[in-house]
Amino acid sequence: MSDYYGVLGVPRDATPEQIKKAYRKLARELHPDVAGDDPSAGERFKDVSRAYDVLGNAEKRRMYDLGGDPSTPGGAAGGSFGFQDIFETFFGAATGGQRGPVPRARRGQDALVRLDLDLVETTFGVHREVPVDTAVVCPTCQGSCCRPGTSPRTCEVCGGRGQVQRVARSFLGQVMTNQPCPACHGFGTVIPEPCTECSGEGRVRARRTLQVDVPAGVDTGTRIKLTGQGEVGPAGGPAGDVYLEVRERRHETFTRDGDDLHATLPVPMTAAALGTVLTLDTLDGPQEVDLRPGTQPAQVITLRGLGVGHLHGAGRGDLHVHVDVQVPLPADDQQVELLRQLAALRGEERPEARLAAAGTGVFAKLRDKLAGR
Repeated sequence: MSDYYGVLGVPRDATPEQIKKAYRKLARELHPDVAGDDPSAGERFKDVSRAYDVLGNAEKRRMYDLGGDPSTPGGAAGGSFGFQDIFETFFGAATGGQRGPVPRARRGQDALVRLDLDLVETTFGVHREVPVDTAVVCPTCQGSCCRPGTSPRTCEVCGGRGQVQRVARSFLGQVMTNQPCPACHGFGTVIPEPCTECSGEGRVRARRTLQVDVPAGVDTGTRIKLTGQGEVGPAGGPAGDVYLEVRERRHETFTRDGDDLHATLPVPMTAAALGTVLTLDTLDGPQEVDLRPGTQPAQVITLRGLGVGHLHGAGRGDLHVHVDVQVPLPADDQQVELLRQLAALRGEERPEARLAAAGTGVFAKLRDKLAGR
């Protein structure tokens, strides 16, 4: 039985990454397109490919370490043909049903980028420039993976089919299975002279700036899809998508409930009793708020159309101003006397303690609001 570890020049406890790295190095050195007229390179290349075919597969490596050689007919430990091999034979598990070479160019991955926005930006919409680190087509080889002036060559091991066949012996007789070519990894072609800019990947990492028009009405958790703006795939394959996930920053004055905004307006007791007109700074600029005489604590004044823009449809939500009546603490004897006179005029020197009827009062209004009534 061949010493596959020795062929690849790795220890028996080598990691899968060490085995792959050793194989790639030897394959580049011994491939017929590179070795030229060296008569021994072809045989050594086959030995290296056979060794990687076994050690690069976890199950085959386990069988090999137990004393079998999965690369030869009946080579499993004990000379038996495994159930996995039978399954691959009839259902194509070794190649996933793939016939012919697989394309070298593949679609790039999608990217998720967080986009922090202020309430003003989510209310009215905004144009933003978003920098992203992603993969772009290699400017040197334009995605061909080859050094300029060169091109991929048909794999001599599989003849461009991307697959190789092996014959194994089982209780059903000799059976033939297909598996990806270990020389070209199923692509059917090899890159004799990889591009030095991208190391034969066909793409390089770069920072791009995306131009984004954020619509009004987005909220925390909203995702904006930018089709085809993600990373370019290997060998210049189609680009993936970018998803911008919105996170709305907390506003110091307004709180958001869907497309409606809420704010608290502190009002002196005298202004609430006598009525007045106050100027409130909104997202649309200064707006006058009319306090009618006798305005009560927790009363809500609604300013129509001053909320957040609707994401799906025209119009905007409302701004709800919650009145917070401030009860003063008398600062001197004169103020105390004035309040006593007011209480006397209103007959409130000795107010009676009576609970409000059910369904009235501040807490009832709050309960109804929470219940949606």
